[in-house]
Amino acid sequence: MKDLFDTDRFRVMHGKHFKLKDHSTMLRKPIPEKALRKALDDDRAHIVQLQPKLFAEKKQSLLLIVQAMDAAGKDSVVSHVLSGVNPQGCSVTSFKLPSSEERAHDFLWRHENALPERGMIAVHNRSHYEEVLVVKVHPEYLVAQNIPGISGPKDVTGKFWKHRYESIRAWEEHVSRQGTAIVKVFLNVGLDKQKERFLDRINDPAKNWKFNAADAGERAHWGEYQRAYQDAIRATASEHAPWYVVPADDQWQSRAIVGHIVRERLAEMDPRFPKMSAKAHAEFAMAKKALMAQ
Repeated sequence: MKDLFDTDRFRVMHGKHFKLKDHSTMLRKPIPEKALRKALDDDRAHIVQLQPKLFAEKKQSLLLIVQAMDAAGKDSVVSHVLSGVNPQGCSVTSFKLPSSEERAHDFLWRHENALPERGMIAVHNRSHYEEVLVVKVHPEYLVAQNIPGISGPKDVTGKFWKHRYESIRAWEEHVSRQGTAIVKVFLNVGLDKQKERFLDRINDPAKNWKFNAADAGERAHWGEYQRAYQDAIRATASEHAPWYVVPADDQWQSRAIVGHIVRERLAEMDPRFPKMSAKAHAEFAMAKKALMAQ
């Protein structure tokens, strides 16, 4: 079990030499599901203990970004890792296609609006990285954003993506300086496993709602997406906003690993209940005395 919880093996803080092919979609040493479940239960118990302190302290916040190819288990990871957390101190935003209002602003605008308040845990299920992933694979989508100088895919050059990566790095650095710890997770699922899960969604009526026929068509661009993820991780991995490339072919593996990553990050933040002033203690004593006299 010790090998599983060495999160250094999944963390990418300096992306210059990052290669996605070096990261497996499965743990090389299998771990029994029972042990994975227990590990997740233990980490979740710690998360549930730390979250009220974060909420009461109101000085820091945690932003968990979850990115993945379709059917990698994003929703499942979020629901399992944060099960039991007080909903009052947690928010989950699932980013879909941008609205007309969102397209009328810069690409970071809607993500800025979904940042966590101090004391909160926020999850972004998909994120601003879609703007250097799906949009990079389909640059024609940029035309709808009315960006100066972009009238068609031919106008989208390497310089354009370089500037987008620069904007992301600067924004994440600013956000982290304001007290928000950023954890970016890429659930690394394999092509064959995605096919298996798509077929399961088609064959199981209870899962039909999860399947979109267009998702199957995107498999033709698998190689392009893998290169886009590699480029994004290389360009944006940093010490203040590291990436974690988590194997996702086995869902209990990915749940347990992400659970431990979140637990570790919250523990590093070391949130604490506020200390009461002498004045507050005196007021409490008076209030207690009054209540006891009733």
